[in-house]
Amino acid sequence: MANHESAEKRIHQTEKRTAINRSRMSRVRTFVKKVEAAIVSGDKAAAQSAFQQAQPELHRAITKGVMHKNTASRKLSRLALRINAL
Repeated sequence: MANHESAEKRIHQTEKRTAINRSRMSRVRTFVKKVEAAIVSGDKAAAQSAFQQAQPELHRAITKGVMHKNTASRKLSRLALRINAL
C-alpha cells in the first residue's frame, strides 16, 4: 500500500492511464476484427473500406504509445496482403 502522498497520486494516475490505454487497445481490436470479418465474408469492397477505417486507429495507437510501431506495421501489412488476395 502507498505510504506517501506521491505514491498514492502515482497509483491514481496509473489507474486512469490504464483505463485509457485499455479502451484504446479495445478500439484497435474492434476495428481489426471488422476488417477480418469482411475478409472472411469474401467482400473485397467492404474489407477495403474497413481497412481504411482501421489504419488511422492503428496509427493513433502508435502515437499514443499503446502499441509499438513495428507491431502496427506488421498488422497492417498482413491485413493488406489478405485483402489483396481476395
